[in-house]
Amino acid sequence: MKAKATLKQIAKELNVSVSTVSKALNDSPEISEQTKTRIKEYAKLKNYKPNVIGLNLKNRKTKNIGVIIPNILNSFFAKVFSGIEKIADEKGYNVIMCISNESLEKEVHTLEMLSNGTIDGFILSISEEAQKLHEYNHFKDIINEGIPIVMFDRIAEEVSCDKVVVDDFDSALNATQHLINIGCKNIALFSSVDNLSVGKLRVEGYLQALKNNNIPINQNLILRTDSEDDLKEKIEKNLDNNTIDGIFALDENDSVAALRIGIKKGYKIPEELSIIGFADGILASRRLSPSLTTVSQYGVEIGEEAAKLLINRLESKEENLPYETVVIKTQLRERESTRKL
Repeated sequence: MKAKATLKQIAKELNVSVSTVSKALNDSPEISEQTKTRIKEYAKLKNYKPNVIGLNLKNRKTKNIGVIIPNILNSFFAKVFSGIEKIADEKGYNVIMCISNESLEKEVHTLEMLSNGTIDGFILSISEEAQKLHEYNHFKDIINEGIPIVMFDRIAEEVSCDKVVVDDFDSALNATQHLINIGCKNIALFSSVDNLSVGKLRVEGYLQALKNNNIPINQNLILRTDSEDDLKEKIEKNLDNNTIDGIFALDENDSVAALRIGIKKGYKIPEELSIIGFADGILASRRLSPSLTTVSQYGVEIGEEAAKLLINRLESKEENLPYETVVIKTQLRERESTRKL
């Protein structure tokens, strides 16, 4: 069976924009007859078939939103998705969810696959590989084609689009300050998300809290990696070789690992070791003993705000609507893994 060409392939081969190809195939008066004929003949040669949802990139309304998340097993992303779906359903939009599995290649492929007339816009959190390589051109290309993107949690400052984030720096600063307030003097930082923008901001918040309290930075207490397994090994050695009375963990899995290894090493929690982690799932509050004090990220609210931003842009009659960055405030939820003030 002969493969069907796509709008992007035709545009690339003829060295024109996707928008030009779309308009030519729709007999737009904006395109010259010579260009129309050239594009139509090439499209026929390449067995191009119009997408049933519509060709016009600017005016089409599929009422579909594409959502790309890095990891379906992460409870935070699951909560964000539920928030997106809630608002989308209220506004009459369908949601198509895809998972990048932290892969740049899969992220690029998904964007290309869904941007050919399947969806009106994207809501996404950037894959770990894209952030590690600082590769964001695929997002810029999609936006240049007239398809809006809303980024959440993991974002790229250099990409102009709407964004929804939590106050990662302030949250980390406040969490570390809380450990200091309850008497911790040797506070370790454990991170398996060092490749990610959120991880870097949380480290900066931790360091600022130490600086604000004139506490010397002890590099032996700072574990930064991009691998959960690697971090677990380092936590074991770290607790054996250092005096630690507080831990700030930058991801839910890091938090759980710190708590379990601390118990395994014989620490009394919270009397001898207090732990705070970034987490947004039931694991921290219901399935651990002692329960874990966390920085709650409000995943559902993030999803709701992201959906509102995208739908507002899709339905706005204003062509040059300014981009917004919505900051969601987090909350420290005190549980059994930290001493009381």
